[in-house]
Amino acid sequence: MNSSKKNQMGLLYLVHLLISADGVIDEKEFTSLLRLKNRENIPDSVFKEFEDGIKDKKEKEIYRTGIDLISECTDQQKIDVFANLYNLSEVDGAVHIKEVRLLLYSIKAAGGIEFNDVVDRAKKQVK
Repeated sequence: MNSSKKNQMGLLYLVHLLISADGVIDEKEFTSLLRLKNRENIPDSVFKEFEDGIKDKKEKEIYRTGIDLISECTDQQKIDVFANLYNLSEVDGAVHIKEVRLLLYSIKAAGGIEFNDVVDRAKKQVK
């Protein structure tokens, strides 16, 4: 799997966990997921592979797979992934504690990046 695909798949796995962290994937979150797919130029084939990949996996397996994929990416790719997650966590108007934990633990587990770098990048994405 090439670096770009690992980045995209890792992003999708972690996004899935983030938007389902509060127990509900609402319409705003799903719409944001589709916008993210388009903005990040994620091909339909990669998105389909992701959907198939999470069907029979438990939350822990999805997390581990996402982190393993992201860990193999460059630091800049990691920052971009987590900036996307950071912005997505705010889309439904309420940041759930499980979303915060997911972000913090994932950033630490992926290694090599700082939370402040993620926040700075997230602010630039919003503009």
